[in-house]
Amino acid sequence: MQIREIHLTELEEAYEVLKELRPELTYDAYEDLVYEMRHQEYKIFGLYHQGQLSTYAGVSVQVNLYYRRHLFIYDLVTKSELRSRVHAQEMLSYLEDYAKVLQCSCLVLASDSITLDAHPFYERGGYEKQGHTFLKLF
Repeated sequence: MQIREIHLTELEEAYEVLKELRPELTYDAYEDLVYEMRHQEYKIFGLYHQGQLSTYAGVSVQVNLYYRRHLFIYDLVTKSELRSRVHAQEMLSYLEDYAKVLQCSCLVLASDSITLDAHPFYERGGYEKQGHTFLKLF
C-alpha cells in the first residue's frame, strides 16, 4: 500500500472513489468545489492498493478557538468492495502523523447521520464524539 497526495490532474480518478460517499455530487460540481477550496489549503490524499486508488481523504489544516490548530477531515471513504480491511485505518494513521508534522493538536471529523455505521469504526480508533452538527438550509 502507498499513500500520497493526489494531484489536481488526477481528480477524475479521485472522484470515482469519492462518489461512493457523495453520490449526489456530479463530477463538474466536484471539480469546481475542489478548485474553490484550494484557498483553504484543501488537500486530497489517496491510499493505493495494488496500484489502484482505494481510499480517499480530503483534509485541511484549520484554526479555531476550541480545537486550536487541527487537521479537519472533510471526506474519508474506501471503495465499497475493499471496506472492512485496514485501508481506512492506514489512512487515519497516516493523517495523524501528517497532523503532528504540521503541529496540529488533534484530528477532527464530522460524520453525518446517514453514515452511522462508520461511527463504531471511529470510536474503535480512539475518536470521541464531541457533539452534534446542526444544519439550516437556505
